[in-house]
Amino acid sequence: MPSKVVVGVQWGDEGKGKVIDILASRSDVVVRSQGGNNAGHTVENDGGVYKLRLIPSGILYPQVECFIGCGTVIDPKSLLEEIREMQARGISCENLRIDTRAHMVMPWHLQLDALSEDARGEGDIGTTRRGIGPCYMDKAERTGLRFYDLITPGELAKKAPLPGKLKNDIITKVYGKPALDVDAIIAEYAQIGEELRKYGADVSVLTYNAYREGKEILFEGAQGTLLDLDVGTYPFVTSSNPISGGVCTGTGIGPTMIDQVIGVSKAYTTRVGKGPFPTELFDGIGSEIREKGHEYGTNTGRPRRVGWFDAVILRHAVRVNGLTCLAVNKLDTLSGFDTLKICTAYKRKDGSLIKEFPPTFEELEECTAVLEDMSGFGEDISGCKNFADLPEACKRYIARLEEVCGCPIRMVGVGPARSQNLER
Repeated sequence: MPSKVVVGVQWGDEGKGKVIDILASRSDVVVRSQGGNNAGHTVENDGGVYKLRLIPSGILYPQVECFIGCGTVIDPKSLLEEIREMQARGISCENLRIDTRAHMVMPWHLQLDALSEDARGEGDIGTTRRGIGPCYMDKAERTGLRFYDLITPGELAKKAPLPGKLKNDIITKVYGKPALDVDAIIAEYAQIGEELRKYGADVSVLTYNAYREGKEILFEGAQGTLLDLDVGTYPFVTSSNPISGGVCTGTGIGPTMIDQVIGVSKAYTTRVGKGPFPTELFDGIGSEIREKGHEYGTNTGRPRRVGWFDAVILRHAVRVNGLTCLAVNKLDTLSGFDTLKICTAYKRKDGSLIKEFPPTFEELEECTAVLEDMSGFGEDISGCKNFADLPEACKRYIARLEEVCGCPIRMVGVGPARSQNLER
């Protein structure tokens, strides 16, 4: 298959980085199509551990062309810092290209993100405060600044003063905070634009041409299905479309250019931030899974909420992404538990059962998980080299996940390293 999409099928943080790294090493082109530096991938390979924020994971392989699509939002300072971090570790970024239509996260977006969350108080939605939502708001309002404006001399000075003034009015008059120095921001960002100018390109054209040439293309997903702005657990979502369909609008390609959609999940469920979570564990088992699985945010360090595997969520993800197969990570984290549980349905307050994911968080809040028990396993499986090496209890668990999710599982992760990924 010449093109593959990798998407998270839970609330993000599913360990996509490892799967993407494996597939990126076999690809000619890797494309990031949505989100910003609020979504990170941790990649561990022979070169060490890399914590990537916006640059596609293919950057670790000199032969791979790396594209950042028009659907992303770019914090120029953060991106430049990330490029320099890669260069300091001997990783060239000469093969990186950024769509000039991608929107920019400006300092006022960061400020407004934090002020908005503070104003919500206990009703906050748990953003990363990196300005992503306010940037996408300006994009939808058609007042945003784009990468073109950053890297084209004179454009920033012409276009930034008006949105800067309007945002300062909100900062000062609504929130009562000091105004930002817009002139200083323009001067600083114009200099950053000079350093980033060489990366500007039309990623839609580059991707289309690569596909026509038969190159292996990997579309690298960020975040997860339940964080999707439209089909996620709104309002506890991100401000873009992390599902497979978002690849089309976020890269500028048609749906017929997607040949395979690979979903990535954990062998259990996690999420960061607020919102309903039917299988969430509040006991010692949840804490043990969190510590064994190192369930803390890549960029934020925030502890993740932990729960049993939720097949209702996965069936939703299979449907809205058109998944062709699944990769299940962190099976090794579940070692040592006598009993494992799988959520196969939800029970409403009136006692009725539902097997499909409810469309609103209000309905989801009323649901409790219907759990099915399975025998656990005590063996250390981190050294298994083939699926056949796994204990029978592990094989039964994976087989049951396939059955209740309605999707074949082609990869099973038994540790963070690339060598700890079992392909079927």
